[in-house]
Amino acid sequence: MSGLIYWLDMAGVIVFALSGVILACRSRMDPFGMLVLGAVTGIGGGTLRDLVLGVRPVFWVTDPTYLWVILATVGLSIVGFHYIHRLSRVFLPVADAFGLALFVVIGAHKALLLGTSGLVAVLMGMITGVAGGMVRDVLARRVPMVLREEIYATAAIAGGIAYVGLDALGAPGSLAIALSLVTTLCLRLSAIYWGLALPTFAWVEIAPASPAVQDESKVPAPGRPKYRVRMIKPGESRRRGS
Repeated sequence: MSGLIYWLDMAGVIVFALSGVILACRSRMDPFGMLVLGAVTGIGGGTLRDLVLGVRPVFWVTDPTYLWVILATVGLSIVGFHYIHRLSRVFLPVADAFGLALFVVIGAHKALLLGTSGLVAVLMGMITGVAGGMVRDVLARRVPMVLREEIYATAAIAGGIAYVGLDALGAPGSLAIALSLVTTLCLRLSAIYWGLALPTFAWVEIAPASPAVQDESKVPAPGRPKYRVRMIKPGESRRRGS
């Protein structure tokens, strides 16, 4: 079981590092920038998780293999980027979804091993999955996916709940991992394919009602628009009629 978790962790690091490299190239960064984005995406979430849980030293200090894997991933990406770039439009979101699913399992599993409650384990799974991507997007001057309408953190929470719930019920570890991965992937890939998104809350402009005109020679003065906090569905304008 521990060996399976370890190799899943390595796979997640590779996938997230690749997504960081592709975004770095889209942002016209040099090789050092590619390495930085690949590293923070691959190990950023796990680093924050270990710091919150009080694990000293963090995992990649104890096992530098993670750093070598990131170096190798970035180096191979630079050499073969011509081929990777052709797949970047589809590969980046799909690879990110797989990395998210893998890291959710890793974070929840490690939190449970340290004796935390189920709620904390779900939170640690989400942090492990989304924190590295958040740092990556901030460094690339993009609004992080987790802060936008996309179903991202929601998928991570659902996957964490699936893993923690099955573990509490005494299900085999491989079954809990598989169902957690499937839960996160189904939600995230469905959101990518069908453009599913969560509603947002924002200030919306409500156009004023046109006053009745008694004298046709007089033009009514335009009313002042009103603003209200309302729920905005995906694709809906912030400006609404009265």
